[in-house]
Amino acid sequence: MKDSLTHRTAPSQKPNEPSIPGATVRIRLDIAFDGTAYQGWQWQRIGTGVQDKIQQAIHNVFRIDLQVYGSSRTDTGVHALGMVAHVDLPSSVAKLPPGKLMLAINAHLPGDIRIMRTRVVTKNFHARFSASGKQYRYYVWNHPSHLPSGINTSWHVPYALDVVAMREAAALVEGTRDFRAFAVNTSYRKNNTIRTVKRCSIQKVGSLLTFVIEGDGFLYKMCRGIVGTIIQIGQGKFKPEDIPKMLACEDRRMAGMTAPAAGLTLWKVFYRKKNNSKADTNQFEIEKE
Repeated sequence: MKDSLTHRTAPSQKPNEPSIPGATVRIRLDIAFDGTAYQGWQWQRIGTGVQDKIQQAIHNVFRIDLQVYGSSRTDTGVHALGMVAHVDLPSSVAKLPPGKLMLAINAHLPGDIRIMRTRVVTKNFHARFSASGKQYRYYVWNHPSHLPSGINTSWHVPYALDVVAMREAAALVEGTRDFRAFAVNTSYRKNNTIRTVKRCSIQKVGSLLTFVIEGDGFLYKMCRGIVGTIIQIGQGKFKPEDIPKMLACEDRRMAGMTAPAAGLTLWKVFYRKKNNSKADTNQFEIEKE
């Protein structure tokens, strides 16, 4: 795919800052998207990332090429309800009321991507590096027939599951550990594979199972590795007490399968308040709405 924007770099490189005359204002974007048609958040040389569409929409509205910085690099087919990004707009453009700015950008986006909120933040806010944690949710439809409306947003598991054993296993995931046994190896080497999972729980309403996984950060496909393994525990292929053994061996081959991308949604991104008292999803040194 040809680049439609002037200022693009590979994900591993430091983005080039576009030259914008005059003062700029940093705008936080809260974004929801259905990731079915996209190769994740990050712009792609082949295929389309959600970032591509948002940068192109800003270009269409304001006729300027800008870099949009996201809080997470979601994988192909993964969805988001609470993706956070930021962009530096010229002060003259940023004077638009937040509601009108949101509507203006949305008018140039496809229906499966929406800016849910815009607001002015201080220049020391960074969508990725200011984040203190994230919450993902994974949906499993546990019924002989898949619900048509959930085909793109849930994993269809048609066989019986031992939810009691699965919840026991989920509790054993929580804590500060080396999670490389649940992550897929990447082309780049991680300096640190230790992460803290603050919450791993399973909610059941009828045939719908919702995994809630919250932590300070996640390795590549780590959430999906956790869910896939716990589902296999529900099948009886592993036991709950195998979780600590898998974590201790630090070997991906010893854990269970990787769950499909369609069931995963980035639910929230947490940021610390100005007084650093606690993480919050809605505030980080906000100057005005």
